[in-house]
Amino acid sequence: MVNEEALFFSRILTELTLSFHIIYATIGVGIPLMIMIAQWVGIKKNDEHYILLARRWTRGFVITVAVGVVTGTAIGLQLSLLWPNFMELAGNVIALPLFMETFAFFFEAIFLGIYLYTWDRFENQRKHLLLLIPVAVGASFSAVFITMVNAFMNAPQGFELVDGQLVNVNPIVAMFNPAMPTKVAHVVVTAYMTSAFVLASIAAFRLLKGSNHIYHKKALSLTMKLGLIFSIAAAIIGDFSGKYLAEYQPEKLAAAEWHFETEGKAPLIMYGVLDDGEVKYAIKLPFALSVLAHNDPTAEVLGLDKFPEDEIPPLYIHYLFDIMVTIGVWMVVLSFVFWIGMKRRWPFIHKKWFRWLIVLGGPLSILAIEAGWWMAEVGRQPWVLRGLMRTADGATSSNHVDIMLVLFAGLYIVLAIGTIVILSRMFRKNPVERELEDRAAEKGGDPR
Repeated sequence: MVNEEALFFSRILTELTLSFHIIYATIGVGIPLMIMIAQWVGIKKNDEHYILLARRWTRGFVITVAVGVVTGTAIGLQLSLLWPNFMELAGNVIALPLFMETFAFFFEAIFLGIYLYTWDRFENQRKHLLLLIPVAVGASFSAVFITMVNAFMNAPQGFELVDGQLVNVNPIVAMFNPAMPTKVAHVVVTAYMTSAFVLASIAAFRLLKGSNHIYHKKALSLTMKLGLIFSIAAAIIGDFSGKYLAEYQPEKLAAAEWHFETEGKAPLIMYGVLDDGEVKYAIKLPFALSVLAHNDPTAEVLGLDKFPEDEIPPLYIHYLFDIMVTIGVWMVVLSFVFWIGMKRRWPFIHKKWFRWLIVLGGPLSILAIEAGWWMAEVGRQPWVLRGLMRTADGATSSNHVDIMLVLFAGLYIVLAIGTIVILSRMFRKNPVERELEDRAAEKGGDPR
């Protein structure tokens, strides 16, 4: 018998935890690559500003890693507490990628510690740069392995189902399921993209607040260029994701696109509202859904009419899709205009209004990540393990989940406030100008 109250609070608490953790996880995956690129550019150009970028980003990164450990631990705890039936069924399948994710994190953390405490101890800075490779690899593979677990939940394979139990488990086959390539690629690339735009947002904000230092200008230029590269990559991978959904999870694609009837030459619906089952005020792109699903403008795309009503995901995921795609396209356009403006020396890219658009790009990128994650999880409903276990059957029957929700919400508020206070004080008390002067004094050079 399903405890509806426990199910409701379990879903709310899981959503809250994942939504909070995904911010730190995204930064934790993307920032190490940004640090490595900044230090590599600094060494290649013999430019102290880029070296300092790597230093300062690393200090902030360590704080987010610490908070990410707490929220990641909370997720592991909640899997067992809130979803015991799911863990009983699938625990022996997902144990390997969960262990590998932990191993990848420790691999990253060990080399991050060595990297932090060996600043200025290498005569050849290239050797110090080498320490960042395992940090970046470990961070990215943490995302790879944990996303494999999510991919398995969407496309379970690598076992036999006997009397309600998963037996003859092959965890390698389970990990390399059909959902894995597109999900892993999309998660990793969007983490790089979001991290680049968050760092660009910070640089633009410092310029707007009166610091006209070349350090911030170089930071803005580097991160916007990287953001452009990874946002284009994310769009390409998003196209592959649409084709995966069309083949393996057509009900999710149909719900996200409000595609109610199976038909060829299917249009892609953007925006709009549902009024008694009728789509109003939407923008319809002719043939675009058929192209997205099958690379053929005349191809037939399965509609919601082909699926049982109790297996159709909530239709509000369409709005999440709109948010994700709109922000993604906007960031491609914004970063492309910035890049062209830098090449052709357009003066307006240095104007306040344009820099404010860049500042907004950081929070918008985080919002896009959240919308994409909500769409991925809600779009799998009503399944926790697609085709095998419904979400209602995987949840706990405890009557104390509401208390857990209050306690964990309080923890996340403390962590969020603590992160903001520590990071702001850390950089406010040690501004770029002072740090450059100190380093120049050490070397007997010019800080500018």
